Amino acid sequence: MCLFRFEEHDIFLPMIVLEELDGHKKGMTEVARNARQASRTLDALAGAVGADIGAGLRLDTTGHRDAGGKLFFQTQPLNYAPLQPAAGQGGQPDPGRRARAARTAARARGGAGVQGHQHARQGARAGMPGSPRSAARPRCFSTLKDFNHLKNAVWGVTTRNREQNFAMNLLMDPEVDFVTLTGTAGSGKTLMALASGLSQVLDERRYTAIIMTRATVSVGEDIGFLPGTEEEKMGPWMGALDDNLEFLAKGDGGNAGEWGRAATSELIRSRIKIKSMNFMRGRTFLNKYVIIDEAQNLTPKQMKTLITRAGPGTKIICMGNLAQIDTPYLTEGSSGLTYAVDKFKGWPHSGHITLARGERSRLADFASEVL
Repeated sequence: MCLFRFEEHDIFLPMIVLEELDGHKKGMTEVARNARQASRTLDALAGAVGADIGAGLRLDTTGHRDAGGKLFFQTQPLNYAPLQPAAGQGGQPDPGRRARAARTAARARGGAGVQGHQHARQGARAGMPGSPRSAARPRCFSTLKDFNHLKNAVWGVTTRNREQNFAMNLLMDPEVDFVTLTGTAGSGKTLMALASGLSQVLDERRYTAIIMTRATVSVGEDIGFLPGTEEEKMGPWMGALDDNLEFLAKGDGGNAGEWGRAATSELIRSRIKIKSMNFMRGRTFLNKYVIIDEAQNLTPKQMKTLITRAGPGTKIICMGNLAQIDTPYLTEGSSGLTYAVDKFKGWPHSGHITLARGERSRLADFASEVL
């Protein structure tokens, strides 16, 4: 759809773009689907009434009224030898694709760098390396607290790398209302969110409770007629919560003996409310610390439904791993988590961090790489 996003400007497609596009049409990947859709889009432009490829195809002929420019194809060879990469660096056009691209150009097929455009958008969503704020409107912390040091531990948790430290600063900042965390399994998303939530609920009394929910694959459907409360029904989905609570209770009551740890665990659980997503609509959360786990499985509409539940004094943390989308209807590009990161990146009261490294164990790290 980027063809229609340049307002009054004209677009010029060189031959090599058509060649590259032609090479990505086959298969069932997201890139292949985008390439085929771009071809259909250009077919529609070329088939519009009065279309003249030589004079340029008007981009508003298929209903996109904001596109006031024209689309031009390369019809003459360009002298771009000075721009060619040095020997051995690749980048040379593939002769096999050139013939197909020539036919494609003749039929006004092809598209505007779908793969490159998609990667650019994913790069924009991937976060701000080295900065806990959006690159769109830079706003730096006056003092970046060092949560790597034991003296600044949050509920017994210290950060282990730079990205985790940025994330903890966002999680503990009262001026930040919306935080998104993406990263592989074991990168510390759930543990940091819970630790900072407990610190701000029990120690600082900034929020009254932690609301935790998880995007299950059956999100939006009934959680069933099995006996039990809402929290008991959600129990099987919340294994990660139990694992992290065990760690946090152990860390906080380490010198208090078995009774002390049991009391700490009970105190923690009394302030954490587990909610099913299909009970969220129509509710408003006041002064709550809301954690949405597995957010990569949400659609943009579901994400909007959840975020708009926030009342005064509420903070929302969305976490997920875009490489582990469980629902067959979503991709990395269409996930509600991706959508939220993209839409919030210009707002000064939000922040996004991509946690690049897993911190579970050398076994888990190696398995993530090779399996």
